[in-house]
Amino acid sequence: MHIVLLNRAVARLGAAALLLSALASGAQSAPQAVNPSWQQVAPGVWKASLGQPEDLSLLSAAGVQPALTRLASLPAAAFPLDAAEIEVRQMDWKVALRLPLAANEDIYGLGVDFSTVRRNGQIFELHVDHWNRRAPTPGRTHAPVPLYISSRGFAVLFDSARYLKVSVGHGVRLAAKQKPPVVDRTTRTIRPATPGTAPIPAPWISALPSDSIEVLANAPGFDVYVFAGPSPMDALRRYNLFCGGGSLPPKWGLGFLTRLPTKATAADVLADVAAFREHGLPLDMIGLEPGWMSHAYPCSLEWDPTRFPDPAGLLGELDRLGVRANLWFNPYIGPPHGKLYGRMLPFAGSHLVWNGLVPDYTLPEARATLAGHLRDEVLRLHPRAVGGFKVDEVDGYDRYLWPETATFPSGHHAEQLRQTYGLLVQRVLLEEFRALDRRTFGQVRGTNAGASSFPFVIYNDNYDFGEYITAVVNSGFAGVLWSPEVRGSDNPEDMLRRIQAVCLSPLALYNGWASPQKLWTHPSALPGIRAALRLRLQLLPYLYHTFAQYHLDGLPVIRPLQLVTSAAATTAGPGGQPALDATTNPYEAPAALKEIKDQYLLGDSLLVALLAPDAASRPVVLPPGRWYDFYTGRLAGEDTTIYVTPPADQLPLFVRDGAIIPRLAGEPLRAPRTGELPRLELWHYGEKPGALRLYDDDGETFAYERGNVSWTDLRAERSPDGTWHGTAITVAGTQTWSYSDPRWFFITP
Repeated sequence: MHIVLLNRAVARLGAAALLLSALASGAQSAPQAVNPSWQQVAPGVWKASLGQPEDLSLLSAAGVQPALTRLASLPAAAFPLDAAEIEVRQMDWKVALRLPLAANEDIYGLGVDFSTVRRNGQIFELHVDHWNRRAPTPGRTHAPVPLYISSRGFAVLFDSARYLKVSVGHGVRLAAKQKPPVVDRTTRTIRPATPGTAPIPAPWISALPSDSIEVLANAPGFDVYVFAGPSPMDALRRYNLFCGGGSLPPKWGLGFLTRLPTKATAADVLADVAAFREHGLPLDMIGLEPGWMSHAYPCSLEWDPTRFPDPAGLLGELDRLGVRANLWFNPYIGPPHGKLYGRMLPFAGSHLVWNGLVPDYTLPEARATLAGHLRDEVLRLHPRAVGGFKVDEVDGYDRYLWPETATFPSGHHAEQLRQTYGLLVQRVLLEEFRALDRRTFGQVRGTNAGASSFPFVIYNDNYDFGEYITAVVNSGFAGVLWSPEVRGSDNPEDMLRRIQAVCLSPLALYNGWASPQKLWTHPSALPGIRAALRLRLQLLPYLYHTFAQYHLDGLPVIRPLQLVTSAAATTAGPGGQPALDATTNPYEAPAALKEIKDQYLLGDSLLVALLAPDAASRPVVLPPGRWYDFYTGRLAGEDTTIYVTPPADQLPLFVRDGAIIPRLAGEPLRAPRTGELPRLELWHYGEKPGALRLYDDDGETFAYERGNVSWTDLRAERSPDGTWHGTAITVAGTQTWSYSDPRWFFITP
C-alpha cells in the first residue's frame, strides 16, 4: 500500500515537473488567431491559403480547370462574408479555421449523407468511406465533399486531401458576441438581468448552439475557397463551374442499365439483351461484373478466355444491337502472373488490398500504365461498344483498405491517397475516352470535391429506400451524381417502387450481380416497370437538356427544394454578410422545407416526390408557383402541402406552370444514335406561356466542345381566341437538332 502511494506521489511530482517545464518553455501560449488574406481567383470566387498547403489537394487530384468565361456570365457579387470574423490558427502540425454562423443561418452540403439534409448542430468527420448504417458517423461516406452552402447565399470549400473535422454550430466561444442564455438546470429558468424580475422558464440543453463553423485539418495547411451568390443556387453554380462545369454524358447514358450476375458468360449477355427486347423493355447499357476478367479481387483487367472467348466479337454484336458494355473493376492489381502486375510493381504502395497492388495514382507513370493497359485490352477491341466502367472499392471499409501507416512511392500520405483515390481513377478513365473522342458514363463508389465534370455516378451497397433518396437529394448540394439501386425483391410492389425511383435519378439501373431475379420476375409488376423505363427514355430530350445546363451553367441535375425556394438577399452587413444579430434571414427557406429530404426538382420543371415501397400515399410539399399533375395536367396546388395516393404504375410527379417538357415520341427501346431523327413531342403544361431554349448535339462525341451544338427556341403561346399554339425555331449560327419536326401537346386542365 505504501509503495502504491509512493508511486502515485512520484507520478504527481513528475507531472508537475513536466507542467513547470512546459510553462517555462512558453508552451502555455495559446495559438494566435489571424485573419486570412483573400484573393479573387475567378469571377465571384475568392481563395485564401492557410498555413502551408500541400501539393496534393482534392482539386489538384481532379485536375480542375475552371470555366472562367461561364463564371463571368453569373451575376456580379461581392465577397459575401465579414472577413474580420474569419480566423485561422496554426496548432502544431494542424490548422484550425473558424467562420461565422448567424443564429438564423441554415447550412447544407458537407458531402453525400444518408440521414439528414440540414447540417446545423452536427459534427462531421469528412473521410472517404463506405457508409455504415449500423454505426453511422456523419461525414464518413462515399463522397465527403468538404463544401458547405449557406442559406445566406454563399458556399465555402476546404480544399484539403486530409481528413477534416467540421463542427457546424458547436462549441460556444468565450469571445463570442452572442451566446446562448444561461439556464439553471435545476429550476429550468433564466435569471433576468433586472433584479426583482421573475425568472423566465426555459429548457436546459446539453449541446448549445454557437456562432461558428469550425474546421480542423490534419495538415500543415490548405486552401479555402469562398463562392459568392447572390443566392445559394448561384453559389453552387460557381462551385460547379469552377470545377469545369458539370458532366455531359452521352445520350445512351441516360437510357437504362442492367448488370448481370458475377459469372455471366458472353452467351448470357446476348440472352439478357434479347429478353429485354422481348419484354418491351428499353435497354442501352449492360454491365459485366468481376467474371469478365480472368482474375478478380485483385483484378487482372484481362478478359476471361472461358466465359468470353471472343470479346471483340461480343462487343461488335452489342454495337449492332445498340447496347453499350459497362465493365466492373477495382484498381488493385493482381495476380502476380498477370500482364499488368509487373508493370505496376514499381509504383505500388507498401500494403496490399486482397493481395493486389495498390498503385500510387498520384504518379503520372502509374496513371499512364493503367490507361495503356485498358486501351490495349479493352477499348481498342471496339471503341464505341465499350461505354464505360464501374469503379468499385475506392471508398472503404477501413478493415480491407490500406492502413494509415502505409507508404507510397510519391511520398504522399496514406490518408491523402484515401481521400483522392476515386478522383484519380476517374480522371484516368475520362482522359482515355476523351482521347478516343467518345463520351462515357460510368459508376464509382468513392469520390470527392472537384468531381463535377467527371461522368460517373456514385453508388453503394446499402439498400434502405429512404436513405437512398436522402443521398440523391444531398448529391445536389455536392456537385456529384448519385443513384439508388434495385437488386431484386421478393415483393413485386417493392421492386416496382424502386425501379420508379431509379428512373427519376441521374442513372437508371438494375444491379443483378448477385440475384437470379430479372425485371420480369414478377408478372404483376411488369407493366408498371415497363411504363417507368419507357418514361425514362421518353424524357431523354428533357434530361439531356438538364445535363447541358449542369455542364454549361453549373445548375445541378438534382435540385433540392432548399436551393430552389430561397429568396434574394435584401439586407446585408459588412462585406455583404447579413448582420449576426439579424432577426430575419433573407435567404431562409420556409420552415416546412428545411429538412425535406424525399423530394427534389429534376431539372427546371419536374418535381419528383418518390413513394416508398411500403406506402400507399404521401404528403407532397409544393414550392411557390402553380404545379400540375404530370399525367393528367390537373392543377395540384400552389405553395402548399397536398396528400396523394397514386396508382401503382405512377408516382407523384408534378410540372411547373408554363413548362415545356420535350419528349421522344412513341415507345423507343434505346436512345437514338447520331444521324437518327426520332420525332419530338413538346408537352406544355398550365396556363402561363412557355419558353425554352433547347440544347442538343450529336450525343456521343466531344464535338460539342468544338462548337457543334444546336439551340432551338421553343415557345408556347395562347391566341386571342384562347387556343394554344407552339413554335420551334433553330437559333442562327448553331447546328440543326437531332429530331424530326416536333408535335405540340397542350396539357391544360
